[in-house]
Amino acid sequence: MPLEEKKKSRLYALKPLTDRLPAVSRPEGHVQFRTKMFWVLLILVLYFALTNVFIYGLDKGSVIDFFSSLRAILAGAQGSLMHLGIGPIVTGSIIMQLFAGAKIINLNLRDDEDKSVYQGTQKLLVIIMIFVEAVPQVFGFLTPSSGFVTGLDGTQLFGLIPAGNGDLLARTLIVVQLFAGSYLVFLMDEVVSKWGIGSGISLFIAAGVAQQIFTGTFNWEPAQAGSSVPAGAVPKTIYYIQNLPAGSMAQGGLEQIMFQQPNPLIALIGTIGIFLIVSYTESTRIELPLAHGAARGARGRYPIRLMYASNIPVILVAAVLANVSMFSLLFWQHPEWPLIGQQTWIGAYPAANDPRVISGQIQRTTPIDGIAYYFSNVNGVGDWLLPLFNPAQYGVYLRGQEYWQVLLHLIIFLAVMIGGSIVFAKFWIMTTNMGPEDVARQIESSGMQIPGFRRDPRILRRVLERYIPVVTVISGAFVGALAAGADLIGTVGNASGTGVLLAVGIMIQLYEAIGREQMMEMHPLLRDWFGGR
Repeated sequence: MPLEEKKKSRLYALKPLTDRLPAVSRPEGHVQFRTKMFWVLLILVLYFALTNVFIYGLDKGSVIDFFSSLRAILAGAQGSLMHLGIGPIVTGSIIMQLFAGAKIINLNLRDDEDKSVYQGTQKLLVIIMIFVEAVPQVFGFLTPSSGFVTGLDGTQLFGLIPAGNGDLLARTLIVVQLFAGSYLVFLMDEVVSKWGIGSGISLFIAAGVAQQIFTGTFNWEPAQAGSSVPAGAVPKTIYYIQNLPAGSMAQGGLEQIMFQQPNPLIALIGTIGIFLIVSYTESTRIELPLAHGAARGARGRYPIRLMYASNIPVILVAAVLANVSMFSLLFWQHPEWPLIGQQTWIGAYPAANDPRVISGQIQRTTPIDGIAYYFSNVNGVGDWLLPLFNPAQYGVYLRGQEYWQVLLHLIIFLAVMIGGSIVFAKFWIMTTNMGPEDVARQIESSGMQIPGFRRDPRILRRVLERYIPVVTVISGAFVGALAAGADLIGTVGNASGTGVLLAVGIMIQLYEAIGREQMMEMHPLLRDWFGGR
């Protein structure tokens, strides 16, 4: 018994706390298909509603959104209760995966009790990450309105914040609102995972990206005040065709349609291209033949997809880049901090009175130098290709860098996206029971075996080891390269290449999951094979 106690992880000490955290209970029996669809649609409507609930007491005019280029991936909305989106959830998942992959935490995820401790600890870590991401933003970039501060000057908060500290109290209440919104997202994800179909995080990402693509394609409102040119790619193209003289089309009109921000036609073409590539790739797979050991003639196939690790690795890489952006901007805003305050090598950002910011060519959250610049996203051909051919018109998008620095930025960005996706793909496979040993155990427990081989999990594992590790690396590299390539081309609605890649993959997987659920509803015996409830 003492030896058994030594093997237990120290995280078991947190179990009394994690067991008391608010959570969504699992259904005791099978959940009907209609019920699952009801919860999916209800949570989706609730998500869109929360993205339109603005944070009470926030000064809308002074909000600095340094996640603007990653909004589609983080499934949030600037200044709303969903301001943090899924950022804390994904960051907490990254940390736990790194600890589990590096064997820093002694938990066996195949053991139900250890897995429960892992999930409870991850939930606690998500709560911590909500405050880690909310507090720097509220005290650095989210300014409370003057009326809200004045109204709270004579109020104290349970004796913790004395009267006369209206600004501190206002910011504290904004942090509370951000915490409530972010933890609600976490609970909504649990509802979809346990009572619905698929993952809530994936559902929110797909919904946000779909909204951005739709508005970026068909928005007929002017892009700028006082302008008559629509913002959407299709209305803008129609406008230029109708209003430009016939001779001017070859003298710059075509360039305005194809490349001019926002939502150039090349971005729409790139978005459609990503949709087609991902749709084709999702159907590419290796199928291992299987036969039932007891029932003769019962055969099946186990598919190993080219995108075996799914889109999760790209989400995790994007979350890392988002945190690099957040903290580098925070350091730049506080020059009084020793060693890290306003250090150019960490990241430099333009001032509010910068002519490029005033004209809308770049944003205050756009890094122009340092590590943050080299790790930042590339936003279409205007950021790197067009300045090479037309420096006079597009040189401003180089952010003051020499072209060799732009090329170095591209190389580092591609390396981070591809390399990071490979690393996270491996961690994801290890922590989600998708490795060779786990898959072999699942196939063996279902009564299936590979024809011509003895029914033994070790034999199955050796066969699967020929494919799964290799496909995992290829899968991670492919999704990373595809997302980065889409960013280089550009996408409509500023959804980012990663966002479009994720949305298409999520929608295809959701469609297949709905199909499986309908099959299990009609044929209950299939639930054991698919792992359904």
